[in-house]
Amino acid sequence: MPTQPGGRALTTRPRAATRAKALDIRPAVMVLVAGIVLLALAGLARAQETIIKSHGFSEFGDLKYPAGFAHFDYVNPDAPKGGELSYAAIGTFDNLNPFTRKGRAAARSADQYESLLTPSYDEPASYYGLVAESLEYPESQDWVIFNIRPEARFSDGTPITAEDVVFSHELLLEQGLKSYAEAVRKRIPKAEALDTHRVKFHFAPDIPRRALITQVGGTPIFSKAWFMADPEKRRLDEPRLEQGIGSAPYVLDSFDINRRITYRRNPDYWGAHLNVNVGRNNYDSIRVEYYTDTIAAMEGFKAGNYTLRQENNSKSWATAYDFPAIEKGHVVKAELFDGDVPSASGFVINMDRPQFQDIRVRAAVQLAFNFEWTNESLQYGLFQQRHSFWQGTPLEATGLPEGREREVLEALGDALDPAVLSEEPVSAHSSSPDRQNDRKNLRRAMKLLDEADWAVGSDGIRRNAAGETLRIEFLSDEPTLDRIIQPFVDNLKVMGIDARYNRVDDAQFTLRRRDRDFDMIMGGYPMSLQPSTGLYQQFGSEAAAYSVFNPSGVHGPDIEPLIDGIVAASTTEELQANVRALDRVLRAKRIMVPTWYLGKYWVAYWDKYSYPENLPPYALGVEDLWWIDSDRAAALKSSGALR
Repeated sequence: MPTQPGGRALTTRPRAATRAKALDIRPAVMVLVAGIVLLALAGLARAQETIIKSHGFSEFGDLKYPAGFAHFDYVNPDAPKGGELSYAAIGTFDNLNPFTRKGRAAARSADQYESLLTPSYDEPASYYGLVAESLEYPESQDWVIFNIRPEARFSDGTPITAEDVVFSHELLLEQGLKSYAEAVRKRIPKAEALDTHRVKFHFAPDIPRRALITQVGGTPIFSKAWFMADPEKRRLDEPRLEQGIGSAPYVLDSFDINRRITYRRNPDYWGAHLNVNVGRNNYDSIRVEYYTDTIAAMEGFKAGNYTLRQENNSKSWATAYDFPAIEKGHVVKAELFDGDVPSASGFVINMDRPQFQDIRVRAAVQLAFNFEWTNESLQYGLFQQRHSFWQGTPLEATGLPEGREREVLEALGDALDPAVLSEEPVSAHSSSPDRQNDRKNLRRAMKLLDEADWAVGSDGIRRNAAGETLRIEFLSDEPTLDRIIQPFVDNLKVMGIDARYNRVDDAQFTLRRRDRDFDMIMGGYPMSLQPSTGLYQQFGSEAAAYSVFNPSGVHGPDIEPLIDGIVAASTTEELQANVRALDRVLRAKRIMVPTWYLGKYWVAYWDKYSYPENLPPYALGVEDLWWIDSDRAAALKSSGALR
């Protein structure tokens, strides 16, 4: 029987049945009318949906700070203004556009662009009005309207308008990173300027609402007039040495390619009076000195060429701070609390490489790394072994999966490795600290390689049935990693792997990392206490082939639903269950050799800096919370310690 587009059957009736037909359709008409009434009521309910207007937004729970708060608790509201912050950067820079994938952008080049909202450093996933004085959204969060502060200005004095915000959103979709653009386009189909100071973002139906408001609230705001004055030379995806127009507290002062870049505080900065800025942005200038490597940078610090150093090298922290300025008290060493999630760092395995397709090979490579020996012999016992992607937080998977976490994993069905349900999460192995190559672990590793059909030949090198050599190249641009990577490479060679260490220059490393043209690198995945849509760029299937945020290229049907569940979570409990499940799955895939974490900041500085008594748990705040003590700075100069 033929059907209508709606699927109902077409029928024909004899003419004699006309009266009966009329009687028959009355129930249908009544149903139709009732449906129209219900739709009208639904529309009325939608129209009457409660609209929330707020000075900020939190993904879970209430905001800590009420409307009209004086300042954040962690700032010094009386911090003096003045002086210079100076620190080092390693490598080179060749352009001032932080959004291009070509070349290397200068340090802080992205910091000139403000956004509608700004994060709080003592609340996870809480944001307050910066360029926007308030926001409005329905309980359904189907859309959001930001009310832009009328006084907001770009550094050239022109006002920030809703049109600039819409332009910025659309420019990032057109010329920004592909992984970002594709993820955002699906979720945010429309942005519109309602008037000069009101901008509205519409969110796609049938997708989770979490993090959409913070996504658009965190978008950098560009000057449409500046970009459109020369649209071909000012593309977002092309490098340039012309500084763009932003609205932030600091503007470019000067630069010398590959040597230094300096920013100065804008005396006409529009937002200096805002409560979210009280006690912040305290320096008159910020200077970044470039060095070819960390050894040269350390010598520059000793000489006072720059005055603050956030250390990340254990050998330097343990042995390099014995110069006269330390002994005289001119330089201070401090260990400060870090309450954020440790970066999930380690030796990242490129999952696209054919030699790593068998998980037994990846497991064998992991077994070749001896953390305990490395930490005790090379790193002065200063680090802790990392196991989880959310190490030391409530999001870390532990024990056997239970409760909601188990339900989430079971819902993956055949896509899930059954061992994930029946075994504790994969953790870094233990090794003997007494010798570089733990023989027990190497025997386990070689057995795995044998089972994976990588046999040892007469020359001691492993090959597969096709005669292909099991070769692994470690790529790096950091000399201080030599002493860490080389023993690892030596252990792999003992196992019959043709392992090589290739240290290249900064530019080559940047290019090869972006193109994922490597076997293994030292890298990682920055994690959050409130992970959300960014996980699609880190572990999502669609962006896996090109995302610069996914160095291993890992993805799969056992990962994507977990990301969906994280993004859709409306309670802390649901979020934690899905994140723990994802942590468990990622660890089981053995996509990297986990290395170490610190759990605190190592900071050394010439004794002219001060910082708030109660630093926030989720930021060190050197660049925007610390300040210069003018008396101590003058004393250093008068003593001849600093020029």
